[in-house]
Amino acid sequence: MKKSLIAFVLAMVLGGGYTISAFAQTKPDVLVRQRQSAMVLIGKYFGPLGLMNAGKLPYNADVVTRNAALLDALSQMPWDGFTEDTKGEKSRAQPDVYSNAAGFKTAQDGLRSAVGKLVAAKGNEAGAKAAIKEVQDACGACHKTFRAQ
Repeated sequence: MKKSLIAFVLAMVLGGGYTISAFAQTKPDVLVRQRQSAMVLIGKYFGPLGLMNAGKLPYNADVVTRNAALLDALSQMPWDGFTEDTKGEKSRAQPDVYSNAAGFKTAQDGLRSAVGKLVAAKGNEAGAKAAIKEVQDACGACHKTFRAQ
């Protein structure tokens, strides 16, 4: 009796995994909206940092630290939404996103590295401003190559 109960539970758990993965399939248009949403939030939390770096807002170490932490999480989010099945969906992603996957991955890694430096700056104004510039450059380089204007 005990062995058959264990076998039943094991079969349910293993079978349930297939059911869960079937439900986890996301439609291409949803992936596009998710990646676009992450990018909008990246812009929201990077905006004040860019303004500080341009001298249009006074430098605020607390805002830099907070927004850097948010950017650290957000800069990881959009990339899994650039799947081959999203190729025909309405977005500003250039065909190079799909045909030059290695270059696109390099651009993603460049952003992640720059955001990491911003997080590490921890309120050091000179270090933060240099890292903000590096994040701006990483965003701009990726958009220039992989995003329609």
